[in-house]
Amino acid sequence: MRILLVKPQTELLVARRLQEGFLHLEPLELEIVAGGIPKENDVRILDLSVENKPLSVFKKKIADYKPQMIGFSAYSNTFHVVKQLSLIAKECDSAVITIAGGIHATLQPKDFAIKSIDIIVRGEGGTVISNIIKRFHACEELHYGSAVLSPSDTDFEQKAEEETPFYPPIEQIPMARRDLVDRSKYFCVWTSSSTGRLDTIFPRVASMRTSQGCPFSCSFCVIHRVMRKKYLRRRPEDVIDEIAGLKEDYIYFVDDEMFVDAHRVQRIAELLIERNIRKKYISWARSDTIVKHPELFRLWKKAGLDVVYVGLESMNKAALDEYNKKIFVETNRKAVAILKDIDIMLHAAFIVRPDFSAEAFKNLEATIAEISPAEITFTVLSPSPGTQIWNDNMNDFICDPFKYYDCMHTLVPTKLTLRRFYQHFGRLYSLALRSNPLRMNRTKMPFSDLVRAIVKGAKYVFSLYLIYKDYPPTMWLKSGAEQRKLCETDKIKT
Repeated sequence: MRILLVKPQTELLVARRLQEGFLHLEPLELEIVAGGIPKENDVRILDLSVENKPLSVFKKKIADYKPQMIGFSAYSNTFHVVKQLSLIAKECDSAVITIAGGIHATLQPKDFAIKSIDIIVRGEGGTVISNIIKRFHACEELHYGSAVLSPSDTDFEQKAEEETPFYPPIEQIPMARRDLVDRSKYFCVWTSSSTGRLDTIFPRVASMRTSQGCPFSCSFCVIHRVMRKKYLRRRPEDVIDEIAGLKEDYIYFVDDEMFVDAHRVQRIAELLIERNIRKKYISWARSDTIVKHPELFRLWKKAGLDVVYVGLESMNKAALDEYNKKIFVETNRKAVAILKDIDIMLHAAFIVRPDFSAEAFKNLEATIAEISPAEITFTVLSPSPGTQIWNDNMNDFICDPFKYYDCMHTLVPTKLTLRRFYQHFGRLYSLALRSNPLRMNRTKMPFSDLVRAIVKGAKYVFSLYLIYKDYPPTMWLKSGAEQRKLCETDKIKT
């Protein structure tokens, strides 16, 4: 059987600028699904996010490869793209089986109840794809249980309302088929150097997952709902074997929260050192984990941990409480100090609220100066489908809450006018880039990399300043309730 797995392209300019300039990771979710396909089948991966003309490439791939089954992965901001691609697929070949999976299908399966989608997979696709293929060859109904749904099923509405299915034991999840993509396409900007020099700041990067889920329940996050509060962990020995087999020397751990189980990650670091595996790593960690286990991060520094992404979110107690972070402001500050002392580069992530005043933006600017040099990024607080925040704001969306769900576009009214809000937002990124470690530490790098970084950085910041233009012109100079009123008047609310 010929099976094509497709990652849809993003249509938002800001997201494209980010992928072009700073971070573009491989489609690990599809590589894992491919790993679950029996070897007697022919499987290929098409990553449209790396293509300049994705629709043309997609049509040509169907014409040349003639797949019998096409599987799409989708985040909320690309689910409408998947709908478009599935229509194209059916126009090219009405007999092709189309499957929608990913986090949006898991949380909002009803959104894919359209004629051009045959099957909707909720949860881990890598462990169900083999059964779908077997049922196809046996001429049986492809849908079964609570994880594989069909819009044509008489019980679809009821099943779609059920809780997300339990994830399978992590040892049952197949290994990623990394050989199915052009690995030269994927990179991450690397700013950490212990010598003051880097051969490149755009190294090829492999993505890797050592655990799934998170034991915490931040109000803006859907992971605890998707995983039903489960935290699944791979054995340290399995993790080490996979790392050793990777061709790339730089690895981005995509775990939701890798360091929660301190004993497990300590053993991983010890094995890396024992086996003399010399690679560089990026991972996420909570600030309270860093504060509780500073020696663990010292060990990981020896093992090759270069950069830690920390969701500081805010240096305001009320905001942290509202986000249910269960972290104190002082804990955030201690974590920043610990990482600097160990010489691990901090990547600090902050949340910008739509109700920010000019003063609130100024306070965040002061925080940039306080923690620099560091990688610093910002996202706009956006209701995530499936969270209480989403339910609370359903009547206040000022744009398509799925298409613009990139945590950069505000989905709800802003206190400032839209244009003013994004002027401040763009300025935050401008200041953060000026305070980046490469510049402040005067890191030596290839001249071509320097030029690329300056050009891509300028394009990205410029796109942030202009996000307000993605909304109807009548809204640009409006704020608060006026934005909501115009949304209703112009009938742009979904």
